Amino acid sequence: MSRLFAPLNQRGVTFRNRLAVSPMCQYSARDGMPDDWHLVHLGSRAVGGAAAVMAEATAVSPEGRISPADTGLWNEAQTQSWTRINRFLAKQGAVPAVQLAHAGRKASTDAPWRGGGPVGPEDGGWTPVAPSAVAFDHDSLVPSALDEAGIRQVVEDFAAATRRALAAGFEMVEIHAAHGYLLHEFLSPISNRRTDRYGGDFDNRIRLLLDVIDAVRADWPERLPLWLRISATDWVEGEGWDIDQSIALAERVKDRGIDLVDVSSGGTVPNAKIPVQPGYQVPFACRIRREAGIATGAVGLLTDPAQVERIVADDEADMVLLARELLRDPYFPRRAAHALGAGITPPAQYGRAW
Repeated sequence: MSRLFAPLNQRGVTFRNRLAVSPMCQYSARDGMPDDWHLVHLGSRAVGGAAAVMAEATAVSPEGRISPADTGLWNEAQTQSWTRINRFLAKQGAVPAVQLAHAGRKASTDAPWRGGGPVGPEDGGWTPVAPSAVAFDHDSLVPSALDEAGIRQVVEDFAAATRRALAAGFEMVEIHAAHGYLLHEFLSPISNRRTDRYGGDFDNRIRLLLDVIDAVRADWPERLPLWLRISATDWVEGEGWDIDQSIALAERVKDRGIDLVDVSSGGTVPNAKIPVQPGYQVPFACRIRREAGIATGAVGLLTDPAQVERIVADDEADMVLLARELLRDPYFPRRAAHALGAGITPPAQYGRAW
């Protein structure tokens, strides 16, 4: 019997299998509002059989967007727009999920297909904020360093977005602390040069993330799961955030209401040497799962049903999150189920094809 297609229970939510849609920015929103593109994009993956369909990195504030075309959850109009989408996802048997995010110093950039460069105020951009006034690279905007009032506002923005996520019908929230965005910027000594209580040693660098987790969990019902995405390493030997610190963080967040650590890597520096190959990040998820004693999600160039089955069957991770493979094929879960001999029921409208 396929382990990949066994259900997973977390709190009061049952995931119908171990395949989830990883957050993927579409750069297609206006004023933070998801539209018909997002309904069809996310909805087709729910029809395709994924257990959880996670909306893209959704900003908790206007300045927290990666680009002016990112989705948000900082006002009621956005909440209403998400409600329609989530209603459809749930009808297809998928868990509607959202990744709450703040882009930090990597904010105010253009869509990738337009080069991804900085967007100035004259084109609808803004000055990014960060733990320190250090730009991501030579082409990026120099951010403003957050003061303590600004840090408190970030925590409140995450809490307010959590309340809106609940009102919009999301059933799982993931906090984005990876890929060089704001919460990861505080974690990594490469981007965090502060000398106050939010910088310096490990306990200080994780302080903001722990405050955000506490604030989100306080407003997120006990019956619903809360996930955390991290970059397990900056891929900068001896200087940045690394797997040992990730394990130590996972041990801390386990007792603060995080139900699964979604394990990615990189994003703090532009030219990190990353040994990219199929499954290259899975060992990080495996170590965190075994050493911290918390459920994990594996990501990264996972494209083959047998490969994905092994990850779960060998207890290397509890969930597998797919991104580009689900862009290529929204019905990958159904194809994988067929390949692994696990029957999953299609929507009635598609029954004639099965």
